[in-house]
Amino acid sequence: MSAATTTAVPGPDGAASRLGWALADSWTMTRRELAHWARQPVAVIVNLVFPVMLLLMFTYLVGGGRGVPGDPTEYLVPGMLALTMAFGLEATMLAVTQDLGKGVIDRFRSMPMVPGAVLVGRSAADMLQSVVSLAVMTGVGYAVGWRWHNGAAAALGAVGLLLLLRFAMLWVGIQLAMVAGRPEMVTAVQILVWPVGFLSNVFATPASMPGWLGAVVEWNPMSATATAVRELFGNPGGATGSWAAENAELLAVLWPVAIITVFFPLAVRKFARLSR
Repeated sequence: MSAATTTAVPGPDGAASRLGWALADSWTMTRRELAHWARQPVAVIVNLVFPVMLLLMFTYLVGGGRGVPGDPTEYLVPGMLALTMAFGLEATMLAVTQDLGKGVIDRFRSMPMVPGAVLVGRSAADMLQSVVSLAVMTGVGYAVGWRWHNGAAAALGAVGLLLLLRFAMLWVGIQLAMVAGRPEMVTAVQILVWPVGFLSNVFATPASMPGWLGAVVEWNPMSATATAVRELFGNPGGATGSWAAENAELLAVLWPVAIITVFFPLAVRKFARLSR
C-alpha cells in the first residue's frame, strides 16, 4: 500500500475552503490509486487487452453484427465500446474489497480527511483508466476497418455517453464490493455483470432475435448506449422502429442517471457505516 498524505480537515471557514480541502483529499486518494498502476502493470495490461481480444474474436471468428446490412464491423465496434464500459469493474471491486480486508479504509476513515475522498479518488482513477481503454479500443476498431462518419462533435458526444455509462456502472461496482466485503466474493458478484452485457444489442440486432427476447434487449441500458453511440458515430444501428430504439439517445442519458441516483447514495451511506 502506498502512503497517502493527508492534512487536517478545516473548520467551518466557508464553503470554498471546505470544497478546496475536499478536492485536495480526493486528489490525494486518486494519486494513491494511480500509483498502484505502476506497481501492478500486469493487471492494467490485462484490463486493456481483454476487450480487445473480445473485439477481434467477434470480428474474425464468431461473427458479430448479425442481421445488419453492410459492414458488420461498423455495428460491432460501437457495441464493443459500450460493453467495455461495463466490463473491467472487477478490478475496482477487488481493490475496494482488498482495502476493506486489510483495514486500509478504516485507517483512512480515522484520519482527518473528507470522508468521501476515498470513494471519489477510487472513481476518478477508474474513469481515467476507462478513457485509456476507450482510446485503445478506438484505435483497434480503426485498424480493423471501423470508421465514424458524423464529425468530431458527434464523436465526442458518443464518448460522453460511454463514460456516463461507465460512471454509473462504477458506483454499482463500488456498492456491490462493499456489500461483498471480501475479495473472494468479487468473482461471484462480477457474474451479475455478464447477463447485462450479453443480453443486449452489442453483438446482434434485436430484429434477429425472438420477439420477446428482442423487446427485453432493447430496454437494456447497455443497448440504449450502444444504439445511441452508433447513431452519433453514423454507424448502422439495426433500428427496429420501437420507442426504445427511436429514443436511444434519451435512454442513454436517463438509464445511467437513474442508476447513479440509486447506487451513489447507497455507496456513500454504506461507506459511512463501515466499522460502526
